[in-house]
Amino acid sequence: MGFFRFCLMSLVLIPFLCWIESVNGIGANWGTQSSHPLPPGTVVKMLKDNGIQKVKLFDADYGALKALGKSGIQVMVGIPNDMLATMASSMKAAEKWVSKNVSDHINNNVDIRYVAVGNEPFLATYNGTFLRTTFPALQNIQAALIKAGLGSKVKVTVPQNADVYESSSGVPSGGDFRADIHDFMIQITKFLNDNGSPFTVNIYPFISLYIESSFPVEYAFFDGNATPVNDGGTTYTNMFDANYDTLVWALQKNGFTNMGIIIGEIGWPSDGDRNANNKYAQRFMQGFMTHISGNRGTPMRTGPIDAYMFSLIDEDDKSIQPGNFERHWGVFYYDGQPKYSLNLGTTNSGALIPATGVKYLQKKWCVMKDSAKLDDPSIAQSVSYACALGDCTSLGYGTSCGDLDAKGNISYAFNSYYQKNDQADEACKFPNVSTVTKEDPSTGTCRFVVMIEPYFGGADRLMGRFVGGVVLFLVWVLLV
Repeated sequence: MGFFRFCLMSLVLIPFLCWIESVNGIGANWGTQSSHPLPPGTVVKMLKDNGIQKVKLFDADYGALKALGKSGIQVMVGIPNDMLATMASSMKAAEKWVSKNVSDHINNNVDIRYVAVGNEPFLATYNGTFLRTTFPALQNIQAALIKAGLGSKVKVTVPQNADVYESSSGVPSGGDFRADIHDFMIQITKFLNDNGSPFTVNIYPFISLYIESSFPVEYAFFDGNATPVNDGGTTYTNMFDANYDTLVWALQKNGFTNMGIIIGEIGWPSDGDRNANNKYAQRFMQGFMTHISGNRGTPMRTGPIDAYMFSLIDEDDKSIQPGNFERHWGVFYYDGQPKYSLNLGTTNSGALIPATGVKYLQKKWCVMKDSAKLDDPSIAQSVSYACALGDCTSLGYGTSCGDLDAKGNISYAFNSYYQKNDQADEACKFPNVSTVTKEDPSTGTCRFVVMIEPYFGGADRLMGRFVGGVVLFLVWVLLV
């Protein structure tokens, strides 16, 4: 198959594109799967300082929504996939969810504009788990919004993965919804269109590059250096335009010519893989921002493109099942500091503005003792334990810490666990092989972090970490 067709079919982990009709400017996805999240008020100030006018949440986090009150930032709240069956089977549950997570916050001056019903529910790897609950849940949430008097202000949408469409000819004009889910897609898309709601999609050229090493790298970026793809006289020099227009063709072929599209997620990770680094991330993100400036749009649909960057801040508690890069999508590090130069066109300086008032733990690190021996039998078990409860995704070939020697790798693992556990003394007591130092072991591109002070707004998150830590600690003790 041609590489363009591969682009479409290989985006198995990718969400879908959407178009916000009434909102200009860049948005951001604000995820909260972090061991030490920044306080919501700090994040909202950072959003405002950077001129980010809209934010997309993956749930209806109370702390985030409370902080967004009176901010003027437009909000998309989300209903996780594991709640779809409940929303589908109970109108009462849908009404209760809307009352608690939409109406109450709107009454507190949160500018909620969208409810995302599920997140990539038709992803091929879900094997149809949510095929029959997504549409009923969508209907019930829409009815609940209307009953609450919010039908005209708050729109529903269903962020989809890019694998819900494909091209039979390998070029955008061959685009249509995937055959095995075609009826489901038409059902949902018609409902959205009839209610004036947009189609939401997320696009990730990085994933194609990650999955297939032969993918033409230049086609992922916006520099115009790629070999053009010709579609009946229309040329495409980047994957974003081609994928977006494939969706446009799919919508047109099924009678939804003027339907709005939102780009729910678009980004590039900065670590965890040989193609995930600050250089590529900066190149992609700045290229995208420049590409959509001036409201040029794409060959099939000119005009402004509204998009949500994926993502705002790194999340060190995200699942790494898709890949180690999953914890490194942010344009900001865990502490709200910019990773690279990025001009969003929203600030006077033309640069990202960091979070302010961030409080850090003490400047100390847990490392391998100089006197410890690499052949100590406890080291392998200690590192395995530390990485299981810490975050070692910056270790490995082509990563930011890929050039560390064996001792450096061990120290990195120890420090990750130590920092994630708030520098507790017990967290740096690996048997006879670890010690605390006040000398920063960072080197080159490899940062040995000092964690920020914990934000105690998420009791459930902290309890989950505690319970998980106790279980793994007992296992580790038995092994040692």
